[in-house]
Amino acid sequence: MGDKGAMDKMKGKAKQKAGKIMGDERLKGEGRADEAKGRAKEAMSDAKENARGVKDSMKGKSRS
Repeated sequence: MGDKGAMDKMKGKAKQKAGKIMGDERLKGEGRADEAKGRAKEAMSDAKENARGVKDSMKGKSRS
């Protein structure tokens, strides 16, 4: 479910920590962007999965 965005989230957190240690605001910003991209990918994956579930449940109800 969340695997699609997990790598982006981890990469983002690592960049943020590295930016904080080095005092690099740009790197911290990139990290925040990567983390947000990962959360967005996870949300899209969850939405697709929920839509599939609704579609499957509708198919089951129409056959009854």
